[in-house]
Amino acid sequence: MTTQLKIGMPAGSLASASRGGNLIDLLSAAGFRTSGYDKGGPTKFTGTSLLFGWDGRPQEFGAQLEIGELDVAIAGDDWIKERILEMRIEHGVEMSLDRVLTLNRGEVQLVGIVADSSYKTTEDFLRAVAPGKKLLVCASEMPYLALDWLQRKLAAVGLGDRFRAHSVQKYKTPPKIKEGILVYESWGKTEAKVKNGAVDVGLEISQTGGAIKQYGLTIVETVMRSQTSIYTTAGVQKDPEKRELLEMFLVNLHGAVNAESKVMLLFNVPNSAADQVDAYLRSNALFGEEPTMNRGREYTEYNIQVDAADASKPVALVRYTLAKLGATSINTVPVTSSIPGIRAVRGR
Repeated sequence: MTTQLKIGMPAGSLASASRGGNLIDLLSAAGFRTSGYDKGGPTKFTGTSLLFGWDGRPQEFGAQLEIGELDVAIAGDDWIKERILEMRIEHGVEMSLDRVLTLNRGEVQLVGIVADSSYKTTEDFLRAVAPGKKLLVCASEMPYLALDWLQRKLAAVGLGDRFRAHSVQKYKTPPKIKEGILVYESWGKTEAKVKNGAVDVGLEISQTGGAIKQYGLTIVETVMRSQTSIYTTAGVQKDPEKRELLEMFLVNLHGAVNAESKVMLLFNVPNSAADQVDAYLRSNALFGEEPTMNRGREYTEYNIQVDAADASKPVALVRYTLAKLGATSINTVPVTSSIPGIRAVRGR
């Protein structure tokens, strides 16, 4: 196969070995080792010629997917939605992008923030403030998500027609409209703009909300929750070779993500105690279809997978219970990939 799958590799925290959930290690666990990615590029997939790494910004990946410049992109849900909205609002283009896998990392929230703590919801704020404004001014690093949010909320409180006009523009450039919603594209520190009265409201990207609290601001709404995901287009699905490569890429990535909280327990049980152990494993759903067993003359060897993140069945408690039931040589082995089957990525 000479076809390559062109993959958008996001610059920023995900490229760091110590930040953003470490995409490098995740790809490696999936069988896709890289070189150059952690150094700013160019990214190369060293273990296979079937994948091509295209270094870029997740802010741009949505548009690149739409025109076929990329087949797959690793990007935050927020940036993909931002580009979809921009293309719809500014260019009348409907983009059709498919989120085919979430990676359980890079989680952020987009929150609406105001300076006055008396407002508890976006609707409260708009009912009180918007009627006295010709221009409702907002700042955000994601201006089209902010515009979409305010348009929906203004319509909900009966002010949609009055604020029908809108303009998205660079921070503090002369307003292009006299009435409506003015959204300034911010390059960060949205909190300062809201606190100092430069704008009426902000849409801020937040992980913990710590900076918002330090500025003494109030969150009136969590507008969106976002994480890093895999996106593609229908065009890739129509190409048989690229569809095959995409499925290969996804099933192995799914296996790496699925394995992140799992360990294997290997242990021996006297045949005389096997029925008790089987009953314990079954009643606690500590295997998939059935436990892997190798029965010998005096002992049965077991192999089970345990979710270390399941607080209801801590690994330590499982090992202790097995030991009480007569298990010996209880070994705990890390899992780097756990693929439940091809069904995990088909039919999404």
